Amino acid sequence: MTAIALTIAGSDSGGGAGIQADLKSFAAMRVYGASVITAITAQNTRSVTAVMALPVQMVRAQLDAVFDDLAVGAVKIGMLGDPELVSTVAAALKGRNLALVVDPVMVAKSGDRLLAAEAVAALREELLPLATVLTPNLPEAADLLGESQASSHGVQEIQGRALLSLGPAWVLMKGGHAGGAECRDLLIGPEPHVFTAERQQTKNTHGTGCSYAAAIAAGLAQGMTIPDAVARAHRWLQGAIRAADALQVGSGHGPVHHFHALWPQS
Repeated sequence: MTAIALTIAGSDSGGGAGIQADLKSFAAMRVYGASVITAITAQNTRSVTAVMALPVQMVRAQLDAVFDDLAVGAVKIGMLGDPELVSTVAAALKGRNLALVVDPVMVAKSGDRLLAAEAVAALREELLPLATVLTPNLPEAADLLGESQASSHGVQEIQGRALLSLGPAWVLMKGGHAGGAECRDLLIGPEPHVFTAERQQTKNTHGTGCSYAAAIAAGLAQGMTIPDAVARAHRWLQGAIRAADALQVGSGHGPVHHFHALWPQS
């Protein structure tokens, strides 16, 4: 059967993050993508100018429609926005035997907040216990724990293990917001795995978190183990960042190149 992954997230009108980035990532991984849109954002590479959450009834109707017909193998969750949406999505997923990748989208690359402060508790209490993999960057991990951002590899691991205690089977602590010449991602679960890459000098990193999580979900939909799915997604994302400047999209933080392996580069 065709591997199917579902993204539950917000729409990015600029095409670089959210639903659009997730579907591109699924396609790049050769997985069929379905989507449930939770919010509509008016944004480009420079800023988010408007955000509108969809009515809960419409989100629930999309979830029912997808699960009623499609054999979804894995789900990636991105922007949820408010507590009621978090609860709605959690209720729809509870009891389903699905791999679930939770990317706790809180703040856009532009700095605009995308998750209401009061929704953080709902995310922590209702979705994290359902997660197969939680994929926070360092600011998101700190926000979920009510702590300061990790300033060392040791604190990165301590915070990752604290998040693990909240229920997810694995936690991927992404190191893109740390300093230094090397970017270090730490996967914590039954056993630890470290993924490193040279930090690339580009401003075009819009959608990296969405794309990374979606690529992991694609691997899980294809039956890969969690460490293998993360390792493949990490390699692919590094290639997408390396090729990002070739796209020349927008004048701010442009998107990564999801199809770097398919589109010839001049």
